[in-house]
Amino acid sequence: MTQQPAESTAPLRPTPVVTSFLLRFDQPGGPRLLIVQRSQRVGSYQGRWAGISGFIEPGVSPEEQAYTEIREETGLGPQQVRLLKRGATIEHRDQELGRHWIIHPFLFEVLTPEAIRTDWEAVTMRWIPPEELEHYETVPLLKEAYASAQQGEGQP
Repeated sequence: MTQQPAESTAPLRPTPVVTSFLLRFDQPGGPRLLIVQRSQRVGSYQGRWAGISGFIEPGVSPEEQAYTEIREETGLGPQQVRLLKRGATIEHRDQELGRHWIIHPFLFEVLTPEAIRTDWEAVTMRWIPPEELEHYETVPLLKEAYASAQQGEGQP
């Protein structure tokens, strides 16, 4: 008699994260979106393309965490970026990882794109036309999170 795999009944762990989408407007042909390819050293979705993202630390607002992740992952300080919009949260349930991701998307303009220096979380970065995002193997719901950030919940 073969045994059927048991459906996981464990509740998914709520996991609030930020994803910041960095845009540059200094090149001909329209805005360019920064995407980074996640390294093998990160905890999930290794090798996938993403925005600048990270876990929201306890007691820290999503906006504060967005600035922290930008500083840690790109080297850019708050004077080198400008918050354009904050999107509505996007949720993704990942049974395999046991997580219920609660994604807080943000849209920023990068004022000094030449100053970006990625850290260990990314193996490479690219500036792409935003409409090309769908051609990349991304973390779950990246395109939807970008659309939410673009639409915004009003001005920050």
